[in-house]
Amino acid sequence: MLGAVRYTDPDDLERALDLLHRHADGKPYGLDVVMPAKKVEGVTEADVEAMIPEGHRGFVRDLLARHGVPELAEGETSGWRITGWMEEVARGQLDVAFDYPVKLLANALGSPPADVIARAHDHGVLVAALAGSARHARRHAEAGIDVVVAQGYEAGGHTGEIGTMVLVPEVVEAVAPLPVLAAGGIGSGEQAAAGLALGAQGVWLGSLWLTTEEADLHSEALTAKLLACFPGTPSAPGPSRASPRASSVPNGPTPGTTRRGRAPCPCRSRGCWSPRPSPGSRRTRSARCSAHPWGRSSGG
Repeated sequence: MLGAVRYTDPDDLERALDLLHRHADGKPYGLDVVMPAKKVEGVTEADVEAMIPEGHRGFVRDLLARHGVPELAEGETSGWRITGWMEEVARGQLDVAFDYPVKLLANALGSPPADVIARAHDHGVLVAALAGSARHARRHAEAGIDVVVAQGYEAGGHTGEIGTMVLVPEVVEAVAPLPVLAAGGIGSGEQAAAGLALGAQGVWLGSLWLTTEEADLHSEALTAKLLACFPGTPSAPGPSRASPRASSVPNGPTPGTTRRGRAPCPCRSRGCWSPRPSPGSRRTRSARCSAHPWGRSSGG
């Protein structure tokens, strides 16, 4: 599965799929997108910018300064890294993907819109959706999803609050006879076998692949940190289990109005990634990942 959230430019996704297709040797492959079934109309980038409290901005500035991350050059902007999560971007990704023989379309935000499911089926593409509860899984089944990924709290991406051990058999029972893949904290053969024993037809791995040479993280420290995290990795949207809440740090932002006292999504992504280093900075992609409070979405 190729995680598409990073490819905001369709040409970049096309190049990645070209590479994947050349090296797949005829084996099946798919695309993992982020597309909400429902959306709020008319929300612009400026609207989301306005949602970010100044206290959170100040905290990020102070944090970056404390760790020697250089400020942006004059006239340079940090970019809008949440765009990969917007529906119009995901639809553009599908326009590219359906020109390739993809076999599976997975959506990390649950069931994609009904027209996307129908379009995938028209192309002979199966559709999978991640679920953090049996209730979510039933909705996916009602929407016409072909495969449900039961992703427990131990996963490195956005999850619910139910552990994999409890969640998987609940989902298997809720959506039978639909196939279910177990996800969350699975990083070894023993854990994969446990997923099968819980009733799943297979397992869905994500964060584990960041420990491979192909991930090209260029950071032995980060790789060691990821390896030490199995089973389970730091998770979003909850607070990182590897670092304290921002609000507990001296001069950290005060809790917001959300249930866990954090800035609402998508503001969290905007705050975590801004600003980015100027050209020539030693702050590499792996260093940014190391500072990020959550891991990679399963299957990404």
